[in-house]
Amino acid sequence: MILISILVWIAIFLFTVTIHEYAHGAVAFVRGDETAKRLGRLTLNPLKHIDLFWTVLFPAMLFISTGGRFVVGMAKPVPVNFSNLYRPKRDMILVALAGPLANIVFASFLMWLLRFTGYSFLLLAVYFNLGLAVFNLIPIPPLDGSRILAGILPRPFDREYLKLEPYGFLIVLALYVSGLLYAWVIPGINLLASLLGVPHLSLHG
Repeated sequence: MILISILVWIAIFLFTVTIHEYAHGAVAFVRGDETAKRLGRLTLNPLKHIDLFWTVLFPAMLFISTGGRFVVGMAKPVPVNFSNLYRPKRDMILVALAGPLANIVFASFLMWLLRFTGYSFLLLAVYFNLGLAVFNLIPIPPLDGSRILAGILPRPFDREYLKLEPYGFLIVLALYVSGLLYAWVIPGINLLASLLGVPHLSLHG
């Protein structure tokens, strides 16, 4: 029974991060960039989106450090050539927003499914989707929040800002170690939870 629960959770985890990246690639494709499609990333196949750090190691660290009460992670970012977009600055924002919005919509569907079936594990899936949406809105490259901010910043500040991307995972690790990551993500999850009629998430008890 425990093994089945773990396998179901892994499946939900992988599908969640996959639809997030697929949404990015789909909007980019609609707005003129075929990079994701050309590289085989415009797909719902989770194996095409797994990243060693973001999809495996980072979620595992959060799971262990919180005793299984909180997990968030992400897939390998879908490649987007922003210069191919019809209106690069504006469309960059649309592409970035697509992932978090996809997770919020999926969380809404899971909440409906929870009320219909009564399967309590679906509540964890709701929290995970909301957490992924909020986490990705942190303005640290390569997270989606950085693309939104870059779309707002005037040139050349946007390009200089995005040069932080190689150090993004180190910055996120620093936020995790300092506890500041939770100070952003947990209130964000609870804000969205209030809108969906979901109980607030707490790491205590």
